[in-house]
Amino acid sequence: MHNIIKVTEKVYWIGENDRRTELFENMWPIPNGVSYNSYLIVDEKTALLDTLEYGSSEDYLEKIERILNGRELDYLIINHMEPDHSGSIRMVVNKYPNVKLVGNLKTFKIVESYFGFKENWFEIADNDELDLGYHKLKFVMTPWVHWPETMMTYDLTDKILFSGDAFGSFGTLDGGVFDDEIEFEEYYEADMRRYFSNIVGKYCNMVQKAFKKLEGVEVKYVCATHGPIWRKNAKKVLSLYNKWSNYETEDGVVIIYGSMYGNTAKLADFIARKLSEQGIKKIRVHDASKTHLSYLINEIWKYKGVILGSSAYNSAMLPSVENLTRTLEHMGVKNHLLGLFGSYSWNGGGVKNLHKFQEKIQWDLVADPVDIKGIPDDTAFEQCKVIADAMSKKLLNK
Repeated sequence: MHNIIKVTEKVYWIGENDRRTELFENMWPIPNGVSYNSYLIVDEKTALLDTLEYGSSEDYLEKIERILNGRELDYLIINHMEPDHSGSIRMVVNKYPNVKLVGNLKTFKIVESYFGFKENWFEIADNDELDLGYHKLKFVMTPWVHWPETMMTYDLTDKILFSGDAFGSFGTLDGGVFDDEIEFEEYYEADMRRYFSNIVGKYCNMVQKAFKKLEGVEVKYVCATHGPIWRKNAKKVLSLYNKWSNYETEDGVVIIYGSMYGNTAKLADFIARKLSEQGIKKIRVHDASKTHLSYLINEIWKYKGVILGSSAYNSAMLPSVENLTRTLEHMGVKNHLLGLFGSYSWNGGGVKNLHKFQEKIQWDLVADPVDIKGIPDDTAFEQCKVIADAMSKKLLNK
């Protein structure tokens, strides 16, 4: 028997959990899996909101058919054309050939390039409405959250925000589908922040523009295309996305280093200890060559202080550190305190290029960069202590 889960009286969740995929978008590790969420409204007119990743559900059409109970599907609303949500569009259209595809002009350009469909388009624009009977839907254009065609659908009747990828999260729905059925802080918050920072983080300014469009709008439910449905405390997920898209951070420090032979690693551990002695309790240390980039970005989104270290490698940074800095530059991450350190044996380049990164990203450099030749001695450790002391002073407002 299929799980038939009602969001409200006429609105159904027909999602699927993916515990097999190792890399989301073939890039981001998802050890806790991910859910794909699709929604069906059964009213005087029927509407499906987004579909699923193709092949993620063998009985997707059966679920739709069972809920419709012999009725036709009138509308397929496409909030986002990324394949993990549009992958089943062809299958749905083949099953319901008279269904009208609802989207904006940019949506249909991608629909045509993916599927070749040129008919049954129901083009809408910002603030247009669609009357299903009891439910009245309003469309809100939210371009670049996080593709150019993305939009949200707001149900004026039940105050449901069908938000697409916005307000989504990594992590499967293990029995609990709604926010009041799960331990969010324990099991989902870190995955949600990693999802936001890596998938949506480059477009923080566009997220803030979307929030401005939602000002004064009552939202009782948030139905994203990944992660839990928010029905008890929708304000919580909205506030988290608002916080992260404003680059608001905690007073902690993440130290990320790349070390070939252990010298830079020794400096990282020394700096961490000195931060602790100064009263900093939230300290995380990562080897960039071992920890996946997505987790490093997640930590940077969480903590105000960032201390980066790299050994020299071919007169440049170690590639793992260079990849991190290049990604941060591309994303345009803002509002951090920064410390820089590293080491070399015969020729520098690691710290020199870290400093170039700082000049481009314009984070607040708390102390002069430290570049150590060879194995660290007492003088080297004393120089690194200056970084720790300066970072602590900034964070603790001493």
